[in-house]
Amino acid sequence: MTWAEFLPLIFMAVMGLALLAYVVLDGYDLGVGLLLPLGDEVQKDTMVSSIGPFWDANETWLVLGVGVLLVAFPKAHGLVLQALYLPAAIMIVGLILRGVAFDFRVKAPTRYLPFWNRAFFAGSLAASASQGWMLGSYITGFDTGVLGLLFSLGIAITLPAAYLLLGAGWLIMKTDGELQQKAVRWARGALWPMGVALLAISVATPLVSPAVFEKWFGLPQIFALLPVPLICAAAFFAVQWVVTRPNLIAAGYGWLVFVNTVLIFVLAFFGLAYSIFPDIVIGRLTLWDAAAATSSLTIIFIGVAITLPMIIVYTIYLYRVFWGKAHPLSYG
Repeated sequence: MTWAEFLPLIFMAVMGLALLAYVVLDGYDLGVGLLLPLGDEVQKDTMVSSIGPFWDANETWLVLGVGVLLVAFPKAHGLVLQALYLPAAIMIVGLILRGVAFDFRVKAPTRYLPFWNRAFFAGSLAASASQGWMLGSYITGFDTGVLGLLFSLGIAITLPAAYLLLGAGWLIMKTDGELQQKAVRWARGALWPMGVALLAISVATPLVSPAVFEKWFGLPQIFALLPVPLICAAAFFAVQWVVTRPNLIAAGYGWLVFVNTVLIFVLAFFGLAYSIFPDIVIGRLTLWDAAAATSSLTIIFIGVAITLPMIIVYTIYLYRVFWGKAHPLSYG
């Protein structure tokens, strides 16, 4: 394989890593935002505090992923954002609303606190649902028929449910006492609806995409890929096992809820990556067709080789410094 053929693969991997990191890291704080109305006033402060040091850094991965799509695959960038302009705009508005609400809820007069709490929830819902819609539309090749729209709607419902479970798992790790007990109940409540919806989407995906059907159910790959759904099922029931046993939470094993939910996300991501490769826009553009000129990619590669390790190190350092149980926000 020549350097010109290898470079697009590198950028595809970087973009995939960035988007996976975003979905997992920003996914849990979107999930906390969706759960915010279920806590009392003190618990709401603790919930926001649990994501406070991380949420804006988590969104850096989205910027990196979209940035790589723009500079490394300009043809795909134009095609994707043209088709997803409206849900992408809704997502951006939701993320902006979350950022504004996060700051104002702790600095505005107390009488406005309920308004900003609702705004934080609304921004989280808008961002997560629009992300689900964009994913569904992308998988169907931007099909605007009834089946394509129903599929996109299904993922627009499923992804927020998955974020709910991820957020509940985060709160189980980061809190204790009554809020932790509530988070366990929230995880139990979100688990089966998310599981059923995820199963339905997994069954529907090969039906709406013949290319995906052939990749998953052709021979002999069906046997090689069998561990993926089996591990997903094992992770699902591991979450079920933990959240139905309070003694495990009390013994400090609550982190298993978050870790196994992340495992489901990771396996789903790699399953999707396998399903669409080597296309970057399903049925329209391969990653080599969409890639920028080799000379341009070489220059961009130097910048990515410098910035990506810095982002990874910064993220690890951030989580290490601010790890531990969360407490209510306080400002002098």
